Amino acid sequence: MTVFILVLKFSILTFGVEKQPWNTSKHLKRLVGFIITGVTVLVVAVPEGLPLAVTLALAYSVRKMMDDNNLVRHLDACETMGNATAICSDKTGTLTTNRMTAVQCYIGEQHYRTLPRAEDLPKTTVELLLQGISINSGYTSKVLPPPQPGGLVVQVGNKTDCALLGFVNSLGGNYETIRQEWPEEQLYKVYTFNSVRKSMSTVIRDPKGGFLMFTKGASEMVVKRCKWILDAEGKPKPFSEADQEVLTQSLIEVMAGDGLRTICIAYKRFNTCESPPPPPTGRFKFHSPTLLHIIKVLTVALYAPSNMPNDVTSPQEPNWDDEDTIINDLTCLGIVGIEDPVRPEVPPAIRQCQEAGITVRMVTGDNDKYVLVSGIIKSRAGPTRQVVAVTGDGTNDAPALKRADVGFAMGIAGTDVAKEASDIILTDDNFTSIVKAVMWGRNVYDSIAKFLQFQLTVNVVAILVAFIGAAVVSDSPLKAVQMLWVNLIMDTLASLALATELPTPELLQRQPYGRTTPLVSRMMVKNILFHSLYQLAVILSLLFAGG
Repeated sequence: MTVFILVLKFSILTFGVEKQPWNTSKHLKRLVGFIITGVTVLVVAVPEGLPLAVTLALAYSVRKMMDDNNLVRHLDACETMGNATAICSDKTGTLTTNRMTAVQCYIGEQHYRTLPRAEDLPKTTVELLLQGISINSGYTSKVLPPPQPGGLVVQVGNKTDCALLGFVNSLGGNYETIRQEWPEEQLYKVYTFNSVRKSMSTVIRDPKGGFLMFTKGASEMVVKRCKWILDAEGKPKPFSEADQEVLTQSLIEVMAGDGLRTICIAYKRFNTCESPPPPPTGRFKFHSPTLLHIIKVLTVALYAPSNMPNDVTSPQEPNWDDEDTIINDLTCLGIVGIEDPVRPEVPPAIRQCQEAGITVRMVTGDNDKYVLVSGIIKSRAGPTRQVVAVTGDGTNDAPALKRADVGFAMGIAGTDVAKEASDIILTDDNFTSIVKAVMWGRNVYDSIAKFLQFQLTVNVVAILVAFIGAAVVSDSPLKAVQMLWVNLIMDTLASLALATELPTPELLQRQPYGRTTPLVSRMMVKNILFHSLYQLAVILSLLFAGG
């Protein structure tokens, strides 16, 4: 349009009004100048600096987020996090310190608010507890002495196992000695923990004969599989479903109400007479099958261990592949209450999220009462309208991390599979780092919006000045070199200035924009129009009234 007006006005004035003859060198030069001006206006009109600004903002934010313990694997996740409306966070290690300690227990049908001494408990129960916890836990989990006098012990490996091993130490036991007696390669069968049964079991050969299995897991799940319980004298007594319900309401929920994770420890003894010692041989010859059978029965009775009412006796080795049958009819040894304190910085961070319009939900497999004490209420989110961030650390969390808008993996406790499926890795496993990611995401969004507003304002003013100048004075007030220089400065220096602004806490005091909110808002349109009119008024005043 600018070229058309310049050419039209030049033709009318030169050939219509002034009646000048065609001069190739003179007139063609003017026409080429008009075309250059038009091309320059077109170049200025296109916001080609926007990709540069976006790249700069994301690259700068990603580098600075490393200082806030956020390792960004996908650039777009940084900006997406700014529009998050819901955060589904793992509890252990993210909202809590992940330094677990056994503080209460239930042994011999008695609830101990503080850890008891071994002398106060039945000897048989203590021996089974020490053996069961030491053997039925990851052998890589250890509790090491504090590096400095008066300091805290060092927990290595699974934190729940470390808490139980600390419980063993408090009872005067030595888990390392027990593990030396039962090396890992001598364990007969191990049922690793899974999220369905929420328990782990280990089978060993009983020196007295048969097999001995120890089980530990979520109390509300393991208690339902117990048929017996050891009483105050360490003797088994029947444990009915009614007793299980009473124990759940009077103990497990009470412990959970105190903010404790409850782990039930149980065992099961299998008495088998599959391979009795052979009958005597030599000069005695037994030709009668009946007599031989009688001798075998007497030999089995002689060498078989004495049965307790809670033992399982079978003529042959159990089918270890039948987990439902094997891990059932257990004998409850006790329940341990484990404390995992909430990180002191988490409550203020959650309040910041709530002020920012972000709903925080805790995703956990723990007891509902414990979830309530931790201060998180679970609810459902509409995925079509919400931008959801999810945290996870296990291999089973990988699908959720992939499907989430932004997936956070734990850098310390997370598995390699979870990290590969994530968009951002929390190098400190801390919830406050997620809040900082929200701040940086909103800062990126605002930086891009600021640059877009600035560039559109300059573009509108430059185009209108060139157009009005062409229509009124037959020439663009801004020459091609001037407009290209302004465009170059705007695309580089303005991008650097606006894309490298640091986030402020005020970014968390507004609601997220949401998934469908346009980048150019109504407020931006108003600002662009107002600033454009103001700049046009100043420039045109200088152009026409500046003398």
